[in-house]
Amino acid sequence: MAGTSPSALARNVDRYKRHLAECDLPRRNDLDGRGNLSEETLAGFTAFFLETCVDQVQFMSRLMQPSALRQRSLDWAREEEQTGALMPNSTRVLAHILAHGQLERKDVREVVGFDERKSRRLTALLHKRGIIVAPTHRAPFRLAFPAALAPRLMPGLYPSLPGPS
Repeated sequence: MAGTSPSALARNVDRYKRHLAECDLPRRNDLDGRGNLSEETLAGFTAFFLETCVDQVQFMSRLMQPSALRQRSLDWAREEEQTGALMPNSTRVLAHILAHGQLERKDVREVVGFDERKSRRLTALLHKRGIIVAPTHRAPFRLAFPAALAPRLMPGLYPSLPGPS
């Protein structure tokens, strides 16, 4: 059941169970598949399952607002640069990864316009903050979405928690 969440099926538990049970029904006639079980009922279950999957994709798209995610990410990085929490030109790294899916380490200097040492400090800080990740010390950088930034980057999915009172 990869592809949809159990909670999505739980909202329609009666339909889900009915379709699942119907998949074990014997075929109805010579036009209902080739095996012993009904192909028509399997097709009904498949349609129900795919409709549930599409509903979940639409639901998550409304919550995550992927078309605005890029801009929210860049706005956050610009603000962090202005406060000094990130080095200047950090936004360029994020913009490159957002546009290309990853950033090769050899290309960092060109993207940020710094010397080798300063470029490494910049990516080390982004990595330490959990903004970029790489599975090995030679692998390209990819964007990450640390949990601490979820309310800012995906406000529909992770609403802001009230601060301490």
